Amino acid sequence: MEAQEALGKVLDEFKERMKISHSAEDKNLERLLSSSLIALNQSCGTFGYDNEQGKELVFERARYAYNDSLEFFAANFLTEIINLSISLLGADGEEDSE
Repeated sequence: MEAQEALGKVLDEFKERMKISHSAEDKNLERLLSSSLIALNQSCGTFGYDNEQGKELVFERARYAYNDSLEFFAANFLTEIINLSISLLGADGEEDSE
């Protein structure tokens, strides 16, 4: 249930950002957010919605998917994707050294 609550909160944040005030597309938006999180976890490393840098990229990827422009996402956000990957590697390295 905790994961569903987190997704609900993130969905509300995403809808506010996208200026979507109705709930007719909630299921589709949840799928876009979930698939974006999975895709970015696969390419950058594992993170959750509590990672602000990662959540920002999830929102951007979901926005591109929502607007049928997903093919442009990776090229337009390459720097941010690399920076997230590096920060996740750094976080892993810190955990291993403790």
